[in-house]
Amino acid sequence: MSTPRKKVHKTGMRAKPGMVAGEKAKNFKGTIIKLMLYMKPYMIPIFFILVFAVGSTVFSIIGPKILGNATTKLAQGLVAKYTGKGGIDFDGLKNTLLLLLAIYIASALLSYFQGWIMADVTQKITYKLRKEISEKINRLPLKYFDKQTHGEVLSRVTNDVDTVSQSLNQAVQQVFTSIVTIAGILIMMFSISWQMTVMALVVVPLSGLTAGFVVKHSQKYFKMQQNTLGDVNGHIEEMYGSHIVMKAFNGEQRSINTFNDLNDKLYVSAWKAQFMSGAMMPITNFIGNAGYVGVCVLGGYLAIHNAVTIGDIQAFIQYVRNFNQPITQTAQIMNVLQSTAAAAERVFEFLEEEEMEPDKKDAVSLYDENHNLKIEGNVTFDHVHFGYDPDKIIIHDFSAKVKAGQQIAIVGPTGAGKTTIVKLLMRFYELNGGHIYIDGIDTRDMTRDQLRSCFGMVLQDAWLQSDTIMENIRYGKPDATDEEVIHAADEAYVDHFIRTLEDGYQTVINEESTNISQGQKQLLTIARAFITDPKILILDEATSSVDTRTEILIQKGMENLMKGRTSFVIAHRLSTIRNADLILVMNHGDIVETGNHEELLAKNGFYAKLYNSQFEEVDMES
Repeated sequence: MSTPRKKVHKTGMRAKPGMVAGEKAKNFKGTIIKLMLYMKPYMIPIFFILVFAVGSTVFSIIGPKILGNATTKLAQGLVAKYTGKGGIDFDGLKNTLLLLLAIYIASALLSYFQGWIMADVTQKITYKLRKEISEKINRLPLKYFDKQTHGEVLSRVTNDVDTVSQSLNQAVQQVFTSIVTIAGILIMMFSISWQMTVMALVVVPLSGLTAGFVVKHSQKYFKMQQNTLGDVNGHIEEMYGSHIVMKAFNGEQRSINTFNDLNDKLYVSAWKAQFMSGAMMPITNFIGNAGYVGVCVLGGYLAIHNAVTIGDIQAFIQYVRNFNQPITQTAQIMNVLQSTAAAAERVFEFLEEEEMEPDKKDAVSLYDENHNLKIEGNVTFDHVHFGYDPDKIIIHDFSAKVKAGQQIAIVGPTGAGKTTIVKLLMRFYELNGGHIYIDGIDTRDMTRDQLRSCFGMVLQDAWLQSDTIMENIRYGKPDATDEEVIHAADEAYVDHFIRTLEDGYQTVINEESTNISQGQKQLLTIARAFITDPKILILDEATSSVDTRTEILIQKGMENLMKGRTSFVIAHRLSTIRNADLILVMNHGDIVETGNHEELLAKNGFYAKLYNSQFEEVDMES
């Protein structure tokens, strides 16, 4: 079955459903809770991350105190040597330094294992998110993709999930480490001198207020950055996918102007987000250094009065330095969490989009015990009502009965609802009213997979994937043998062309299918439909843009394909459907006439006017 590539008709910024560029996360707390639920299955690894983080941090906190003891011993030894009352205790100093080395090695190893486990957990969560997004895409109705660009959806799968992954990897470790570090350092500082500790803590509220101010004002810019990035991706994907059309209409400058506008907005939002985030470190460092100066002055005063030792002052100064770092990290974590919430909210919004109506659990099976379709191909439209927007019905009261093996042509002016009928038949959209039956079975009583396995499609917009010709034909039946593929190609009158290629059936079609002609693409899609051996065909005539010889081949291929099958032909050139068993003439969503070619011409009604107008156009052109 041919899968058409969705065309995007609008360029530029596109608002997200329920979101405004630059707004704050609608539910920051709720988003973080959802992320925590994703982490719930990994509580055991996270427990070990916590244990390793605590162990690594405790060892690193003890280090300065031991180093201070070593400094005190060295200072006391020098004083004793100078006064002639002893000397330096090198054995004790060596043991202290060896203990210090062992502690730092243990801290490094625990930190390494903590990071290794955290990376594994983060990637598993990321994998789960991407898997759910991939599965969600297949459950979304087509109307969702009518409103979204490919780049916007791609941005949620890549950029937003990557942001969540990187943020989690940083934030979870830093949260544990920073909390333990702050608590441990406070204990060590108070054990040395409560006076110096109070002096060091004076600047903490000021740092907290500064961090809170930065976080509050940076969140909206991170949100704006993620939204604008999706718009940029959407525009790039749109222009790349239709660059030939863009060049044909001299749209290069318009495309560049649109990109520059979006890029400027991305630059401004990213610059502000990064500036606000980056400004936090120097500001909090400046405040910390002011407290550091006060500690140095007070420590000198206490040392003169023998309230603390030289080694204690050295250790305390290190603790003050280390104490400012986790405070700064905590502030940075808040920024990271804002970025995480902004990205995660977009991911969760996508995952919570309204899905297609699920298949019935007691759906009717269309296969027999040998897994063969037991469908003849009778189709009935019973008072069908439909509108892409429920408030704007475009198919008002469509009824028709098609017998198995009949060739049905659907004709009418542009916008009459011809393609819409086909989409409803395939259940790409749900009816607003009425029923469609296949062999007397309501299509809503079947699973979508089984329903669509009844059909083969050859669309006007021929879609091929970037793969070999062999695999493109086999796309309709993945388990088909090479012989079946070649037979289908022969029936579609494309085998000869394929064999003239240097690599034959192993020729790789490029991403945009530009290394073969439009007519050759169409013949390949006919072969792809052949290989599925469908009971019902949908043919969107596509011969207007090919040469006469290729058109004849396509017509022959389609005639071969239609033999013995129920066929729905969307006809643009009425001269091609003269032999149709039944012609449905549509206008404004209703069937206005039915009959075969001769009957409709004899009525001299709407069909006759359409038919004659086409010949008048041909006469004028000639």
